[in-house]
Order: sequence, then structure tokens, then C-alpha cells
Amino acid sequence: MTRRSLRSVPSLVFLTVAALASVFPLYFMVVSATNTSQDVLGSRLLPGGQLVDNLNKLLAAQDLGAAMWNSTLNAVGTTALCLLVCSIAGYGFEVFHSRNKDRLMAVLLLAMMIPFAATMIPLFRMFADFGLTSTTIAVILPAISVPFIILLFRQAARSFPHEIVEAARIDGLRELGIFLRIFVPTMRSTYAAAAVVIFMTAWNNFLWPKVILINEAFQTMPMLISNLTSGYVTDYGVLMLAVLLTSLPTMVLFLVLQRAFAQGITGAIK
Repeated sequence: MTRRSLRSVPSLVFLTVAALASVFPLYFMVVSATNTSQDVLGSRLLPGGQLVDNLNKLLAAQDLGAAMWNSTLNAVGTTALCLLVCSIAGYGFEVFHSRNKDRLMAVLLLAMMIPFAATMIPLFRMFADFGLTSTTIAVILPAISVPFIILLFRQAARSFPHEIVEAARIDGLRELGIFLRIFVPTMRSTYAAAAVVIFMTAWNNFLWPKVILINEAFQTMPMLISNLTSGYVTDYGVLMLAVLLTSLPTMVLFLVLQRAFAQGITGAIK
């Protein structure tokens, strides 16, 4: 073994331990979904044979299909509208750059420092006055304009060649056509990165849906998990199965878009 190989051994050992520590919670979640509640409390690390039984208990206790559909509808709707609004805003902030827009962007970034709990009550009263409680619109609307996503698209738009915009304008292409036919295809990796962040945030959102969705028929997957722990006795095997089912869509999305996600984040940082 060469001297260079010996120097790399501590790094490899550290990375191996870090990787195992990162993967272990996922492994324990999957294994626990196949075990009984007593086995989960006993920290059993081997798969069991209770997966079907836990699934039947989950279906009997909660409306899993409705919760999965509600979460999907909220997350997909939020992602689509947020990508549209924030990408247009980021494009406008950079392509039509001015000092006033820089000041407005600074205000938006300062808004990120305000905790959601401070705006939740007036937001709820506003939606209640319009009769929008227990609706998908009430869940989606507050999340379609996110300062971080606007900043992400603005930073990515800085690498967008403005000469193409000028040439397209000379050729008679309008701003909407420039945005849809030139900007959007060029920024596919940024859209993928933003989609992952928005979808994961919307899918895992718990506090606002819990407040605004008064009707239990509109409960989402995080709300379903909360309901499983609200009784006198918690079946941890069923609970871990629900957590596993809740985690699958975001994991699949990230695995599919991980390369584009890395490219989009790197391009925005540059």
C-alpha cells in the first residue's frame, strides 16, 4: 500500500461512518414498518412480517387514499404555480434591472426573516372572510410567491445572455414569447432544482394546512401522521409505515431530479 493510500484511509473511514449514520434512520424506518409496535419500541433492527397487518390497520384507522390525494393535489398545484410566479418575477428582476427593483428585492428578502406564526392569524382571518377555509386554494395561495425561489431564478437569470433577448426583440418576439420560448428551456436545471425544493416544502407542510383545513376530509399526509399519535395508545409499527409512505414521493422526486437539482443550485450560486 502506497503512502498516498495510507493518507486516504482516515478520510474513507470517516466518510463510511458518516454515510452509515445518514442511511440508518431510513433503514430503521423501513424495518419498523414491517414490525409490531413492541418490536419498534425494542429497537428491533431486522425486518418482520407485519407489513400487511400494519397496512390494514392504517387503512382501517385513517383514509389513506384521500390524504395521499390531498397532499398530491396541494404539492403539485403549489409547485406549478410557484414555479410560474417566481420564475417570472426572477426574470423580471434581472432582465428589467433597476435600483428600485433591487430595493424591492431587499424587502422580499427581509420578509424571509418574519416567522410564519406571526402572519398565520391575519392570514387565516383573511381566508375565513372570503369563505375559503377547508379549500385547496387556501393551502396553495400563500405559498406561490417564495422570496428564496425568486432569488434563485434571479441569480440564474444573471447567466442568461441578454444579447439573445435584444436580438429576439429586434426580430419582433414579445416578452412573453422570449420568456416561454427562450428563457424557460434554457433554465431547465433551475426549474428542476426549484421544483424539488417547492414540492418537498409543500408536501411536508403541516402547520398551515392544520390551521386552515378545518374539515377532516381535506387532511394531508402530515396531518394523518399527527392523527395517528393523538390517541391514548400509539401503534408505532403503523406510524412508521405511514411515515414511510409519506416520505416515498419526495424521495422518488429527488432521486429522479438529483442531477438537475445539483446543476440548478450550482448555476444559481455562480
